Amino acid sequence: MNGILIVNKPKEYTSHDIVAKVKKITKLKVGHTGTLDPMATGVLPLLIGEGTKLSKYLVNHDKVYEAVLKLGEQTDTLDCEGKIMRKEEVAIQKLEEKKVKQVLQELVGKQIQIPPMYSAIKVKGKKLYEYARKGQEVEIPKREIQIYSMELLKINKQDKEISFRVYCSKGTYIRTLCETIAQKLQTCGYMKELSRIQVGEFKIEQAVTLQEIEEKKKQIEFLKQHIITIPKFFEKAPMIELTSNKIPLLLNGVKLSTEKEDGIYQIQTKEKWIGIGVVQNHLLKRELIL
Repeated sequence: MNGILIVNKPKEYTSHDIVAKVKKITKLKVGHTGTLDPMATGVLPLLIGEGTKLSKYLVNHDKVYEAVLKLGEQTDTLDCEGKIMRKEEVAIQKLEEKKVKQVLQELVGKQIQIPPMYSAIKVKGKKLYEYARKGQEVEIPKREIQIYSMELLKINKQDKEISFRVYCSKGTYIRTLCETIAQKLQTCGYMKELSRIQVGEFKIEQAVTLQEIEEKKKQIEFLKQHIITIPKFFEKAPMIELTSNKIPLLLNGVKLSTEKEDGIYQIQTKEKWIGIGVVQNHLLKRELIL
């Protein structure tokens, strides 16, 4: 059982918790491609068995989130788990649909974002939240991110909340985005809820729940049915067919001449699928062999 399993992470569980549970059930190597905050839910791709070798192909994926922004209150962590540091009244005019949509649209495009102090980004060998917990100040590195689209889902005028969907690049902090939206609405706010509904091509509809995994842990076929196999993951890559006498050369690290353009290719013989190779300067080398 080798490949990718999409899990719908529940609240209160860390990504490490999910990895540990699936590892215990499958008795295989298990990894993930990027953490999801304990308070967040949604798509968490797990790499199973030989699928752990796919990690480098998954680190730069764009993502889609659905979030709820609470206005009129600000916390030290920019989410619902922090201490409230500030409160203010929110005028009902700031929650008019036209105004909110305008603010969301203004945030579409490339921009420089400063990650929140309570994050796992390392500065001088320490994670930012370690500095924050000790009350120490440190310069936070800025990063360029891109917002591809923003969609207003709902405005709750009574509770002063805005629900929205965002399609963004890797490295985007939705907590910081929520803070920016609140500032543009001339108030304060924090991220009350967060759900990741897509990572690259992996969608929430493909995900299995932790409850399903635990209830059916003795049914190996259940997991096999939901595993995205390595050949399936690379099915859109072009194919190179090798003769049986060239396969041992490739497996031993010999680079083979080819007329193919640079890129990733599926490798097969007439009989079976072999793995993945990379062509560079018309030379094919092994990349991932099962």
